[in-house]
Amino acid sequence: MVMMDMINSVLNWVVPPASLVTLALSWPALTFINTCEWLYYSIYTEDMDHKVVVVTGASSGIGEQIAYEYAKKRANLVLVARREHRLHGISENAKRLGAPNVLVMAADVVKEEDCRRFINETIGFFGRVDHLVNTASLGHTFYFEEANDASVFPILMDINFWGNVYPTYVALPYLRQSHGRIVVNVAVENWLPLPRMSIYSAAKAALVNFYETLRLELNGDVGITIATHGWIGAEMARGKFMLEEGADMQWKEEREVQASGGPVEEFAKLIVSAAVQGNAHVKFPSWYDVFLLYRVFAPDVLTWTFRLLLSHQGMRTTSYIGTGRSVLETPSPPRRLLTGGTHTVPHTSSRHTTPRIQLLNE
Repeated sequence: MVMMDMINSVLNWVVPPASLVTLALSWPALTFINTCEWLYYSIYTEDMDHKVVVVTGASSGIGEQIAYEYAKKRANLVLVARREHRLHGISENAKRLGAPNVLVMAADVVKEEDCRRFINETIGFFGRVDHLVNTASLGHTFYFEEANDASVFPILMDINFWGNVYPTYVALPYLRQSHGRIVVNVAVENWLPLPRMSIYSAAKAALVNFYETLRLELNGDVGITIATHGWIGAEMARGKFMLEEGADMQWKEEREVQASGGPVEEFAKLIVSAAVQGNAHVKFPSWYDVFLLYRVFAPDVLTWTFRLLLSHQGMRTTSYIGTGRSVLETPSPPRRLLTGGTHTVPHTSSRHTTPRIQLLNE
């Protein structure tokens, strides 16, 4: 035990500077190798003509735009979402853009049986799966301690984590046969924790670690492209990280947000381009990477910045967007403990606010 402590103490002093020196010396060679890889994959891209692409969360937003980009490459599409009526219009658009065949399937990706059904139907019709694109996601903007209903926590984890894992689990044997690819849509919050997004950030971090581990297990038999986005398109307009009044308990389902044009389309193009080029990662916008330096070398700077941004806030209201739940009561304000004698009891402020309710049309 003493020997191990001594070894760790020495390594704590030696490894960090030695790694930085090694990285600095090898940087020119790594840059050259990366440039050669970029040139190679830019020239020799995967031909998607008549290949089969399954897109989950395809009823709107980034999923819809990704479907259109694959359609332009003449891929056969399988569009999956809960709202089948939305998928029919998207199917017609995809056909006009060049998709030879488009299947529409209503399914809930958090249910393994639904995932097994739409994958089996895909195999039954096309006989193969080449790309699986997971875009289903559910975001929130509330302080963890102010959530008045803990039953929504599993909903967030189900959609953001299991809603990607289940389709992957079911499709993986067929992706191995075709030496296909998995594309997963995540957010910068997976490594850059932001206030009021605790559960969402945790789910996205778990998702990225799952796919990075799976990449090693598959050993190149199936490719994986992890697409990381910042605050783009409709997300900023719809309250992904709002600071104004009424934002603390706003819910939105990203796969149900109407989003088109501008950054959303651009991100979709980057994702599909990265997938056919065999890239492991794609980021939009890429300048977010600079925050990695702050997180590693000056984490207090990020902490101070967020405290400054959130120092002045208005009254808070509740909205359960995209969860299929009704709001029946005003959210509880931050809970405090009052200590009297030997008893400690929870206490909340008597201040009461009237909630503004916002619901998506189902």
